[in-house]
Order: sequence, then structure tokens, then C-alpha cells
Amino acid sequence: MSNQTLTAPKSTVVAPTGAPAGPAPAGGRRRRTLERRSRPLWMLLPGGILMLVIIVVPLIVAVVMSTLDLDQYTLQSWLQAPFIGLGNYIEAVTASPLLRSIGISVSFALIAAVVTMPIGLAAALATQNRFRGRALVRSLFLIPYVLPAFVVGTLWRTMLQPGGVVDSMLGAVGIHSGLWLNGPLSYWSLIIVQIWTSWPFFYLLVLAGLQAVDHEVHEAAAIDGATWWIKLRYIVLPYLRGPIFLALIIAFLHNINAFTLPFVLFGVPAPQDVDVLPVLTYVTSFQSFRFGLSAAMAICSLVLIAIPLFVYLRAVKLDSGEEEQR
Repeated sequence: MSNQTLTAPKSTVVAPTGAPAGPAPAGGRRRRTLERRSRPLWMLLPGGILMLVIIVVPLIVAVVMSTLDLDQYTLQSWLQAPFIGLGNYIEAVTASPLLRSIGISVSFALIAAVVTMPIGLAAALATQNRFRGRALVRSLFLIPYVLPAFVVGTLWRTMLQPGGVVDSMLGAVGIHSGLWLNGPLSYWSLIIVQIWTSWPFFYLLVLAGLQAVDHEVHEAAAIDGATWWIKLRYIVLPYLRGPIFLALIIAFLHNINAFTLPFVLFGVPAPQDVDVLPVLTYVTSFQSFRFGLSAAMAICSLVLIAIPLFVYLRAVKLDSGEEEQR
């Protein structure tokens, strides 16, 4: 057979024997490139479907419900309920205790998050170094956090009853308090119980952040004769800035969404001083049967939660940009 090159169709390229094959057609390369680029999208499909079913669809239903005059009479055929547009939102802002509940929820969540931060930091610093019984102490620190909110609420409700354990202990030292579960003291009771149950969360995050501190830095500071306050301020806290900020945001979001603890601790209807937004939404929906109005309140709470979440994501993005520039 001669070495003459054979004529081939345009779609294929035949090279002589022993010669390297010619470049693949541009169409085939483009198709394979698109397949490689779209391949990770198929891996996101299960999570995307789950997010669509659990988050997107209920959110759309809640938005639709918030524009309807939906109550116990129109619930059975809720799609035929009268459409009132922004009427529920206007009523929630002007004629319901929504704004007062938002103020209570935000202040309660902020105070509880800020107070638990130094407690968790101190506990993490105290159990960072090795000592006999450290594992037992660390386990005891986690008890308030691992207890279910229902158990915590029931326990503290019993302790804060008139003539209960708390009153007996305070009376033994000459302090006579009022009602813990009603009136102005109920607000501070909620904050105290929330601090007791949530400070181990800060403890865990700070303890994990302390593991990132380089031991050589501690050794260098000890050689230089740095005091514990200098070490804390200039070595430990800069390393813990990210975990502390993350813990504050998560704790604030968790506190502002707290429902089980105030519901069990005070019952419904709750005192006005602890009428937090989740409890108000529950009462409006399942006791007043104003489902459209409660849906509008739920959307307002979602917007309220999105604000600190946006701040956190923005801060993380800025930190990433600074690291890339470095």
C-alpha cells in the first residue's frame, strides 16, 4: 500500500501512518468543555431540590398568605380568600403589638448575646491548659447547652415560682424580690435563663479558636515577660476576633428566634414584657386564628433576621478581600 494520503470526509481527519493525529474539531472541544463546566451543577441538584422544597416553597406560600384576609373561616379554601394586598402589613405595624415585640426581641437577643460572650471566653481560657479533671470540667460546662429548651424552661419555671428555690436562696441573704414570671422582672428572668443556657455555645467556639493560636507566640511572649493581660489583649483576642464575631451573630439570630424557652417559661398569653416576636406570631395564628396577619408578622421577622446576617456575610467578604490583597 502506498503512502499516499487518502481522501476522508470533512468530519474526520486521517493522518499518515506514524504521523501525529491532527487537532480535534472545534465543535467537539467546545462540547466537551461545556460538559466539564456543567458537571458540578449536577452535583448541586439534590441540595437544590431540598432547598426548593424546604425553604423556597414555604416562603412563597407565606408571602401569598400575607396578602390574603385568611382566618378560620377562609382557611379551608385559602386560595379563594379575599385579597387585601398590604393590608396585613399595615395592620401589623399600626394596630398590633408587632413593633413592641420587635423591640423586646432585639433588646433581649442583644443583651443575652453580649453578656454570654465574656462568660464563654473566661470559661474557655480557664480550661485551655491541662490540669487534673479538665475533661470532667469541660463536660459539666456543656450541660446547659445540651439540655432541650423544653427541659430548661420547665426547670427554671419551677425554680422561679413564688416561694421556689430562687426566692428561698435570695431570702436567705436578705433579698426579697417580686414575681419573676410576671411583671417587669419577667424580662430579666428571660435574659438570665437564656444566658444560662447559651453561654456554652460561646465557650465551644472560643475554645476551638484558641487551638489556632501558635504555641511559639505564647513562648515568645513568656520570654519577653508579658503579663496575662498583655497576652490576652495582643495575642489571644486578635486570633479570636473571627470566632467571637461569628458567635455573636449566631447567638443573636438564635435568641431572636427563640420560641420554646419563652413559651414554656411563661406560657401563653405571655406577659407584655416578654411578648417576643415568635410567641406573638404563634398567638396571632393559633389563638386569634388570624393566619394572614401572622404570615405578615413572620415575613417581618424574616426581614429582621436578614439584616444581621447580611452584615456578617459582608464582613466575611471584606476579610476575604483583605487576605487576597495580602
